[in-house]
Amino acid sequence: MRDAITSLIGTYDVAGRYFDRNAIDSLKSYFETGTARIQAAAAINTNAAVIVKRSGSKLFEDLPELIRPGGNAYTTRRYAACLRDMDYYLRYATYALVAGNMNVLDERVLQGLRETYNSLGVPIGPTVQGIQIMKDIVKQEVAAAGVADTTFVDEPFDYMTRELSEQDI
Repeated sequence: MRDAITSLIGTYDVAGRYFDRNAIDSLKSYFETGTARIQAAAAINTNAAVIVKRSGSKLFEDLPELIRPGGNAYTTRRYAACLRDMDYYLRYATYALVAGNMNVLDERVLQGLRETYNSLGVPIGPTVQGIQIMKDIVKQEVAAAGVADTTFVDEPFDYMTRELSEQDI
C-alpha cells in the first residue's frame, strides 16, 4: 500500500527531479492533517459496527425494495452479506484516509468488484448510495470526536463512488 509520501517520492524519482514548491506544499498539507487523520481513524475504529449498522438501516429505509422478497438484500444471508461489504468499504476507506492515497482502494476494493457484483446480480446503484450514506455518518462521528474540518473524510468515499459510477456508464 502506498501513502501520500511514497507516491509523491515515486513520481519525482521516476521523473529524476528534486521536490519543487508543489511537492513541498503537498507534503506540508499531508502532515498538517496527520493528527486529524489519526483522530478520524480512531473514531471510525471505535464506532465501526455502529456506522455500518446505521448506514445499512438508512439504505434500507431509503430503498425498502432491497429487503422485500426478490430484493438483493432479501434473506438473512444476503442482508448479512450487504452489511459485510459495507464493513469492507469502511475499513479500506479508513486505510486510504490515513494514507492520504487511494491506491489501496484500487488494489483491494475496486479491482474486479464490478465483475463480481455483475456475476452475482448485485446492483451498483444501491452500493454507491450506501457508500455515500456511510460517508455522511462517518463525518458525523469524526466531528463528534473533535475534528473540526472533516472535508478530508470525503476523499476515499467519493473516490469509490466515482470509480463505481464511472464503470457503470
